Amino acid sequence: MSSGLGVLRLPDDVRFGYGVRAGIPDAVAALGRRVFVVADPFLATTPEFHGVVAALADRGLEVHVHTDVPPELPVDVVEASGALARSFAPDVIVGYGGGSALDAAKLIALLVSHGGSLSAYYGENAVPGPVVPLVAIPTTAGTGSEVTPVAVVSDPGRDLKVGVSSPFLVPRVGIVDPALSIGAPKSVTAHSGIDAFVHAVESYTAASLDVDRGARLPVFVGRNVLTDPLSLEAAGAIFRSLPTAVRSPGDRNAREAMAYGSLLAGMAFGSTGTHLSHAIQYPIGAMTKTPHGLGTGALLPYVLQACLPAIGSRLVALGIAMGVVEAGQGESDAAAQRVVDAVAELCAGIGLPVALTDLGLTPADRDRIVALTLQVGRLVAISPVPADADFIGRIVDAALVGDRASLIS
Repeated sequence: MSSGLGVLRLPDDVRFGYGVRAGIPDAVAALGRRVFVVADPFLATTPEFHGVVAALADRGLEVHVHTDVPPELPVDVVEASGALARSFAPDVIVGYGGGSALDAAKLIALLVSHGGSLSAYYGENAVPGPVVPLVAIPTTAGTGSEVTPVAVVSDPGRDLKVGVSSPFLVPRVGIVDPALSIGAPKSVTAHSGIDAFVHAVESYTAASLDVDRGARLPVFVGRNVLTDPLSLEAAGAIFRSLPTAVRSPGDRNAREAMAYGSLLAGMAFGSTGTHLSHAIQYPIGAMTKTPHGLGTGALLPYVLQACLPAIGSRLVALGIAMGVVEAGQGESDAAAQRVVDAVAELCAGIGLPVALTDLGLTPADRDRIVALTLQVGRLVAISPVPADADFIGRIVDAALVGDRASLIS
């Protein structure tokens, strides 16, 4: 056992498995009587959601359902939602849906508790204290937002999405019922699922940061001894189940494994952070208006290839967890390369683009992508390889044309 740092920040109560949504009324009622429910507008029309709301009402709770949750979460919409919620004076806020709904619930809880402009809380550790208790109920296997301390919004005054990161944003309760993800479209399953895989892989391959253990810790501390087992288990579960979940959306075993893997990956990266696939995706997503997971997944093989000399042993451990490397084969570069190749095959197999030009980008966009990536300092700092403009540029050059071989040293 090493003497390395270990950090986990988790909800008080995490429930996982088929049928756990039956416990939503009790979990919510334990936190208060006035309930502000933030729900994805499409999911709010489904029988499953109507059943949740009816069960809350049957417990005698006063429920307000809010569905103004547009994609990308524009900051003005979130602030208007916060003002509405504040007038309702909730005891508890429930987030129901994918990452946008859960992030919106977190930010609304922040604004109810502390008011002001959301921009006052941008960055790390700017939230001054606890927020209204949150119950998070994900309906996709992807963001892990039900257990993480971060929420992301779009601000028209900035080139990139911006995050609010604080341990105070970790929900009090996370309820993960795989049944709620059954029926999600194949594209949603693929993009959210591969993003969860990236969370697992990047949390395991992130740098181990040297932080002052006696001071207030940063929100993201890099890989650590408590998150490593979660990252490995998550990567294995998702690698084995994602192709089936995309191909056969009703497969209950695959949906359960994906929900499990996404949950564990969220537990891990909520303390470690993610690194270059996410950092480079932020400008690419803004420039192409493409889904976050599509971008992080498309970039992951290139990031791993570029970082391979520094993370070979970690790639082999991931390969063992994924079932593509046999234990005891050693930590050779060849074994590490098999893992990167397997990741690339997974991404291509679920329909992700091999080249960024498929998203409409051109080599002329290269310098802007690199410059904007460097602005995502909190993620670039967690890269396992010191990431300057030249290093990031090599990754972008290769990804633009789909030439991973150019990164092999």
